[in-house]
Amino acid sequence: MRVVQDMHEDREAVVKCAVGVTDGLDLDQHQGSALCPFLFAMKMDRLDHSLYGEHHHLVQSPWFAPVMTLKTSAPLRAEPKKKKKVDPRREQMLRERLKKKLKKLEKVPPELIPIEDFITPTKCLDETRERTAPRLSFEESEGRALLLKEWCRYKQKQHMAEVEAVELALEAQREALEELKLESEELYRAALKPDPLLIPFVHEGPAYTPAIPNYDAPDGKYNDITKVYTQ
Repeated sequence: MRVVQDMHEDREAVVKCAVGVTDGLDLDQHQGSALCPFLFAMKMDRLDHSLYGEHHHLVQSPWFAPVMTLKTSAPLRAEPKKKKKVDPRREQMLRERLKKKLKKLEKVPPELIPIEDFITPTKCLDETRERTAPRLSFEESEGRALLLKEWCRYKQKQHMAEVEAVELALEAQREALEELKLESEELYRAALKPDPLLIPFVHEGPAYTPAIPNYDAPDGKYNDITKVYTQ
């Protein structure tokens, strides 16, 4: 009986909504039913008519929305995103592949930090000889080798003669100082002192610009380009 009574009440409400009569309808009574949105819309429409009267068309305009009106937006209809079917076997295979890759990376030894002193800069590589040297004949190469050996022997004799002359001069100086020490101790000490007038030469410069007196030079700015290696 209760179901039949509810059906009759809903039918009466539908008829009243169709003719625009909503005074005798109770929203609480029809809450949760399919008529609830329609009844609420009818109530709000009649409320607008009672508030604004003949200026009700301003309420419907999107450009003139009074403060007292309820602002509603169009319902947004969208379906939920389709869930991708997850294959547990495929996920397990991907995990196994990642584990194998991690094991391979662990086996790789750490990269050593390069020593920049042992690396030839590209600026020096650009200055390498590109044109091939002319090919010499056997007689020419032998003549150059013999000439180089003769030059080495000559420079060796010259060096030995200079060393012998220096040794003779030092020996003569030592003998003279010993004789001077026997004669006078004061003259011997004076002879050991350096002579500032032996080479009277003072040199300053050259400078690109003259020095500014009492100039406090700043520390300057620089860009740190030191490479940082992480292992």
